[in-house]
Amino acid sequence: MKQVLNGMNELSENNRGGTVRWHLWLALTAVLTAAMLYFFYVAPERGIGPQQPIYFSHRVHAGVKQINCRFCHPFVDRSRIAGLPSLEKCFFCHQYVIPEHPQIVRERKHYDDKIPVPWIRIFFVPDHVKFNHQPHIIWGKLDCTNCHGQVQVMDRLQPVDFKMQFCINCHKERNAQLDCWLACHH
Repeated sequence: MKQVLNGMNELSENNRGGTVRWHLWLALTAVLTAAMLYFFYVAPERGIGPQQPIYFSHRVHAGVKQINCRFCHPFVDRSRIAGLPSLEKCFFCHQYVIPEHPQIVRERKHYDDKIPVPWIRIFFVPDHVKFNHQPHIIWGKLDCTNCHGQVQVMDRLQPVDFKMQFCINCHKERNAQLDCWLACHH
């Protein structure tokens, strides 16, 4: 009888061990599934800007290739706006560099059909503000990263809505003019 009871106890302990192992596998599977879903669906969309109609990476162009901002945005130090690069500027390089890449082919279609690329705006300045890059670049000796961030490490830029406090803080830090009508609202 003792042997039968010992056998049942061993069977019961083995059964408990099997149940524990089954629960551990189930928990591990649930955690791995949740992690996979998070990293596949949630994480890629956090901290990056909107998807543009044609994929463009500032990380590749300004970071890896170290192309100066002024090459693509040539009006920054002599105009009120930096301007978006023309498609001709893109094909200065991409006529020879990866011209068969699907995104370059899409861009080529816009260029050949003379249809502007409907880029999604990233940087916003209120309409009542007359911001001018020129004095900030030439006289203020500011680098693009002072306002636009470290774009050389970003694939997709995050939208920035420049508010008055951002500008005031920067002007105070640099002892720049704070007269509203002479500086921005003219």
